[in-house]
Order: sequence, then structure tokens, then C-alpha cells
Amino acid sequence: MSIKRIVPDIASAKLEDSRCFYGDFLGLDLVMDQGWVMTFASPVNPSAQVTLMDQNTSDGVMPDMSIEVQDVRESYAEARRRGLQVIYPLTVEPWGVIRFFVKDPNGKIVNVMEHVDGDESESGKADCSDA
Repeated sequence: MSIKRIVPDIASAKLEDSRCFYGDFLGLDLVMDQGWVMTFASPVNPSAQVTLMDQNTSDGVMPDMSIEVQDVRESYAEARRRGLQVIYPLTVEPWGVIRFFVKDPNGKIVNVMEHVDGDESESGKADCSDA
């Protein structure tokens, strides 16, 4: 599996306060803002990132970290082959990622994801029957 980056995900009940802390105080750039999820990146090392999510918008499933991979479908197939507990199915999200959530041996939720082009992000749930 080829990993591109690993990002901690923080549940937040105070997104605006967090925006000030990570942006103004730490000097990180806001590189994604969907209203309920924000990602900040270092201006000198863009792969150094942190993501904050509104703890009230994820239907009770909040990842502890996100791992961007080269081929998320391959990673999904391998997770299923190994019998790992997938708790959010392989899904193409409208904001341009395809992802799934899997539990690690410690009970932590890992968001395994890949960025996709605009055409694919419009399609919703991925066809996982072949994976």
C-alpha cells in the first residue's frame, strides 16, 4: 500500500475557536473548509496537516485519523480480504474524495481515502461488489 500522508482528525465542538487557534495562533493555512470539516496545513510543509470536524455532524462515526493512499479501492479490497471491520463503506463523497472507515486493533477509526476527479465525485456510493 502506498501512503501519501497521515492526518490526525480532531472532533470539535468549537470550530470557530479552533479556526483561530490553528490558523491565527499556529499560522497554519486553511486548505479545506466544508463548514463542518476544516483542514489546516503548514505553509512551509503542506503535507503537515490537521483536520477538525464538528462532532455533531458525523452520525456517530468520527475518524481518529485520515490516511491518504494511492489506490483506495485496492486498500478496501485488502481490508475486506483480511476480514477487518469496515464501519463506513467505500463511498465517493461530493467534496472530491473516495473513502472508507476501518477500525484498527485498538478500536481507533481510520479514514482511508484518495482524492478523485470531479466526474467521479458526483456518483455517490462506489460499486464495491467487485472490490
